[in-house]
Amino acid sequence: MKKSAAEIVREYGPFPGVDSVGGVTYDGQQVWFAGGGKLNAFDPASGKTLRSIDVAAHAGTAFDGQHLFQLAEDRIQKIDPNTGRVLAAIPAPGGGGDSGLAWAEGSLWVGEYRGRKIHQVDPQTGTILRTIESNRFVTGVTWVDGELWHATWEGDESELRHIDPQTGEVLEKLEMPLGVGVSGLESNGDDQFFCGGGNSGKVRAVRRPR
Repeated sequence: MKKSAAEIVREYGPFPGVDSVGGVTYDGQQVWFAGGGKLNAFDPASGKTLRSIDVAAHAGTAFDGQHLFQLAEDRIQKIDPNTGRVLAAIPAPGGGGDSGLAWAEGSLWVGEYRGRKIHQVDPQTGTILRTIESNRFVTGVTWVDGELWHATWEGDESELRHIDPQTGEVLEKLEMPLGVGVSGLESNGDDQFFCGGGNSGKVRAVRRPR
């Protein structure tokens, strides 16, 4: 297993009116993050807030190419990013103990924080298709180039972990500086991860190792 220090390349925020950042996702142009009572979008080039949607946004956030998916307590809501309307909702697998959320290969991938698990879920019904065990609290979850990464946050220590989706084995670890936590996690599809910073109210960009 490879282990290295995470390289933080940029910090965004804190954002006005946002106490805590939960889930993070990227739609190819803007970064969206869960700010409690709102989903906010900002431009990763300028750092400027572009818009916000008034919707419960407590934890993980995902984007499937058309719609946003957002954890709201014990359910996952499907949202039209253009209108802000909630189109559908499915039960969350952790029953409210859910954390990260990602979209890949037609499924939602949901982190269960204290359960130390990642569930693959049918986005139509909420049925759990598969569960991957972790040995750490799971926060954010993301897929990039067929790699499954998740964030952990216990006490003052936080890491980004690349794991084998079949076995849950940790293949690579990026260690965040002490006291810098990661709540949400999303890749930009290339060389960076966007990391929600919990109560710091920030989003950080971390270099993805090649």
